[in-house]
Amino acid sequence: MIILFGQKKDLEKEKIKPEIAEKEEISEKKEGKPKEQLKDEKQEKIDELTDLIKRIQAEFENFRKREEKDRKQFVEFSNAELIRNLLPILDSIDSAQKNGDEKTRKGIKLIEKQLISVLEKQGLKEIHAIGKKFDPEFHECLMQEKNLEKEDEIILEELQKGFMLKDKVLRHSKVKINKKEEK
Repeated sequence: MIILFGQKKDLEKEKIKPEIAEKEEISEKKEGKPKEQLKDEKQEKIDELTDLIKRIQAEFENFRKREEKDRKQFVEFSNAELIRNLLPILDSIDSAQKNGDEKTRKGIKLIEKQLISVLEKQGLKEIHAIGKKFDPEFHECLMQEKNLEKEDEIILEELQKGFMLKDKVLRHSKVKINKKEEK
């Protein structure tokens, strides 16, 4: 057989092709899996990783929202301790109004209004208690009195004012309630 120069290359290609096919068959036999099954496994892995990425993104978004909420809450209530420390001063002012002469009471009332105005701008609200039904979320019962003319657990007297800062109780109202029946 006479081989021309160009034919030699073609024969070499033919020799290589069967070798490649043999290698592919051997690799399939080694793995024992056809190409379609390998593609399915790869797709499953891709789906699994995609799902994992989506979960991590959702967790991060939840974390970001939670941190933003906490930061807003911190800013809202950052003055709470300062305001809580000013409440005894309000109590003293209220007490001084009751014990001074007329001119002194007017001056103290003006000071009290100014202080309350400043604190209200920061979100402080007084808890109004007298005549309302006792609620342990807002009131602290210090005394009980039996009065048949009033409803049970109605607040008869406010012994110390209670205050809220925005929507949270800063100090419970200390009250005396009506108790018709002893349990």
